[in-house]
Amino acid sequence: MTKRNKIIYWVSTLWLALGMISTGGVQLVKAKEGAGALDSMVHLGYPDYILTILGVWKILGVVALLIPRFPLVKEWAYAGFFFAMSGAIFSHLAVGDAVVESLPPLLLLVLTVLSWHFRPADRKIAAVAWR
Repeated sequence: MTKRNKIIYWVSTLWLALGMISTGGVQLVKAKEGAGALDSMVHLGYPDYILTILGVWKILGVVALLIPRFPLVKEWAYAGFFFAMSGAIFSHLAVGDAVVESLPPLLLLVLTVLSWHFRPADRKIAAVAWR
């Protein structure tokens, strides 16, 4: 892995972790305002209990990304982040929100893809030979 790729990986991963921890924390405490907060979820048409589910999953996903080993768990975390953020983007667009409302989840989606793409070999699932 080149030094450039390692820097891209760690910068994108740490920013992704920070974003997911902060929004997951907001969701766990069911704050009224903020990114992914109660008012936003109600506006999007989701029940309030989804905040607890998303908050726990985001924090567990960050733990999975940052601890060594367990490449399969990391793949699941990346997939979960991808689905959650793409779902957030489309949810905002579906209810007619301005495009600017989709920018925070879009940033986290881009960080997810960058972190996944530039991850080191020891954080990837070994290639499977298909016969």
